[in-house]
Amino acid sequence: MQSSHEFDYDLPRELIAQSPKDKRSTSRLLIVPAAGHALIDGVFSDLEERLRPDDLLVVNDTKVLPARLYGRKTETGGKFELLLERLRGGSQALVQIRASKTPGPGTDLTTQGGTPLRVLGRDGAFFVVETSDGGSFEALLHREGEVPLPPYIERPVARSDIDRYQTVYAKNPGAVAAPTAGLHFDEDLLERLTGSGVGLARLILHVGAGTFAPMKSDSLNEHQMHSEEIVVDEVLVETIRDTRRRGGRVVAVGTTVVRALEAAARSGTLRPMSGETCLFIRPGHAFQVVDLLITNFHLPRSTLMVLVSAFAGVQRIREAYAHAVQNRYRFFSYGDAMLLESRAPQ
Repeated sequence: MQSSHEFDYDLPRELIAQSPKDKRSTSRLLIVPAAGHALIDGVFSDLEERLRPDDLLVVNDTKVLPARLYGRKTETGGKFELLLERLRGGSQALVQIRASKTPGPGTDLTTQGGTPLRVLGRDGAFFVVETSDGGSFEALLHREGEVPLPPYIERPVARSDIDRYQTVYAKNPGAVAAPTAGLHFDEDLLERLTGSGVGLARLILHVGAGTFAPMKSDSLNEHQMHSEEIVVDEVLVETIRDTRRRGGRVVAVGTTVVRALEAAARSGTLRPMSGETCLFIRPGHAFQVVDLLITNFHLPRSTLMVLVSAFAGVQRIREAYAHAVQNRYRFFSYGDAMLLESRAPQ
């Protein structure tokens, strides 16, 4: 039985990136070949040398919403902080609420901008809330919301975060956290890659706040994975088939892309899929689609650490993370990246 402690590591606090690099593609890139080959220190733009014509970059084009709201309980004046988990369409949303006293069903809230909200009840670990005036919850976020920087970024939100905590190809609103591996791409690098024959395809996985939740159980078997909404369409499925026929490799830009593609291939064959997945990828998973993975450095004892360990091997990831700490790489959302090259084409 695998323990979550196998995916822990010591990280000096000063290595947690608090701001992005001035230029996206100048982040460092740790290239992790198959076990037995030396780790390679580089920069993100080195992808031009590592990818080949007919390879396919698959990106997650979800767009981060300004998903954090502040306000007070209407009756008592107690402060609250609300973080979106998922829009439910129209006036309702699934959210986390931080307050001195947990609000019960029927509690009225008022945002800092004066919008009335009501707590309808619970859905698992989350609250169901709605705008009391029937207005669009998404419109409320765009009107009053704040960029939802992760909790390990210990500074106020800056105006620059509106742009930098978003990929340059973001298109479909719905995420509350950025698919951070994609933050390293700028328009120039993408144009150079596609100009050299590398393909570019898109899917959607709306990242929820649950992505930051640590595993609470010692056993991986007991961890309850959060669900997220994905869209893998027919165009992408056909593009991947064409890539395979030409001998190209499928390069996932981020763990969200891995999760979406592998969820859509759980039958053994990649098929279009639209809906929710709670797939927990862990060591022993038989990868169906992804050959290479571009990813950031992840939180200790997180499901994302488990996923990359499943992909590249537990010991190989331990070696890579130890190397990154020793060589002062920058960690987490605004940090540096890895290219995991350890998987052969399917």
